Amino acid sequence: MQTVDIPSFLRHQPLFQQLSPEQIDALVPFTHEVRGLKGQVIFQKGDPCDGMFLVVYGRVKLALSSAQGSEKVMEIIHPGQSFAEAVMFLSRPCPVMAQFLEDSMLLKVEAEGILQALEHDPAFARRLLAGLSLRLHGLVRDVERYSIESSLQRVIGYLLQHIPEDGSEAQPQLTLSVNKNLIASRLNLTPETFSRMLHQLIEAELIMVDGRDITLVNVDKLKAYGNRE
Repeated sequence: MQTVDIPSFLRHQPLFQQLSPEQIDALVPFTHEVRGLKGQVIFQKGDPCDGMFLVVYGRVKLALSSAQGSEKVMEIIHPGQSFAEAVMFLSRPCPVMAQFLEDSMLLKVEAEGILQALEHDPAFARRLLAGLSLRLHGLVRDVERYSIESSLQRVIGYLLQHIPEDGSEAQPQLTLSVNKNLIASRLNLTPETFSRMLHQLIEAELIMVDGRDITLVNVDKLKAYGNRE
């Protein structure tokens, strides 16, 4: 079973990397591993939230479910990212459910440890606020996308967003990290609409799809194609 060096992992997180070794050590007693298998629920909507989570490996889905059983994926959390920070400070029940998308390991940092770090390091408070602000900005961007952009523009935007950062490839490739149904829900689309948009881009010779692997044949033309909408 893989183990994690908790002080080292915390030290390399953007949120904690400016803390002193003593401050990191002070967080360790409030930090413990949370392991789970694919499909296992971490917490349900309405559960109390007494800490934040960091993903060591694996992926986590944050989602809302309706009484009819349909699900809206709010966010997919990847290794190195965190979640539940905002709710932790509100002392309110969790507004979403969290579920492992694959076998994963998290670190849960209890609220008491975070509060102690905030008291001793103003810079830590600023970084935490910056991280929460970026997440809020992303949620606002999502609302804008759902309200203004067409289905095709949302799919193109998703593909362009996940191009490898070095930009060195003439025809960049990306691999969908989760299944298409989850991506469709994240984009506020039905799976059928998401597949139809991909097929439209294939027919326009702008992308090639092989399972979860997608090649962007011409990035500039792909951008222009979305702007025509």
